[in-house]
Amino acid sequence: MKVLVGSRNPVKVAATAEAFSKFFDTVDVSGIRVNSNVPAQPVNAETFAGARNRALELSMTNEARNSGAKFFVGIEGGIQKLYDRWFTFGVICIRDNTERVGYGTTPFFELPAHITKELLRGVELGDVMDTLIGEQNTKERQGAVGHFTNGVMDRKAYYVAGLVVALIPFLNPDLYF
Repeated sequence: MKVLVGSRNPVKVAATAEAFSKFFDTVDVSGIRVNSNVPAQPVNAETFAGARNRALELSMTNEARNSGAKFFVGIEGGIQKLYDRWFTFGVICIRDNTERVGYGTTPFFELPAHITKELLRGVELGDVMDTLIGEQNTKERQGAVGHFTNGVMDRKAYYVAGLVVALIPFLNPDLYF
């Protein structure tokens, strides 16, 4: 079964492959760069819109190229204010080739105030983390969650959780569609 992910980030592609492989045999996952049509650092509902936009663009690309994919996965990281605190999280939108849609989120975790300040100025979390820890391209490796959990949970595991729950409607179609 062919699955397209709206990113070439190897962490997002690997997380999608792992999550889909838990439920489906012979999964072929490919990453394609698509636009989210939201700011580089989405806030609140923009995060859901970005994930949806990526999945929709993949679906249209699949149709135009006749790629034969069955699922289209949009993953978007963002921030949200809850209970007077700022959290980061990822939204996963999965669309299938019959236009059914399911959403999931990664776990939310609280951000330090100085990082939130940068994000609200429009700086992407990956760039803030690169500066903070003195590395490059952390979003293609452990990510912020890996840094803040001291490596207990990396970015791939973080996304796998969200992908698994985004697949729930497709695993229970009689209840959702």
